[in-house]
Amino acid sequence: MMPQPQTPRVCSHCDGFPIVHITTGTLTPDGHRRTLAAACPACKGTGTRNVSAALARAGK
Repeated sequence: MMPQPQTPRVCSHCDGFPIVHITTGTLTPDGHRRTLAAACPACKGTGTRNVSAALARAGK
């Protein structure tokens, strides 16, 4: 039997929402809120985890 390709799984740390924008509380001159982008440190902003990495981390 041929090995099946491993499909990436949704990151368990960010649930597939890898980049979020956090408001700083300040306003721009035109009235918009200033935000900072923050990427998930576990998946590095991809939203998915490699199956083999997850199994290796679990010790299987």
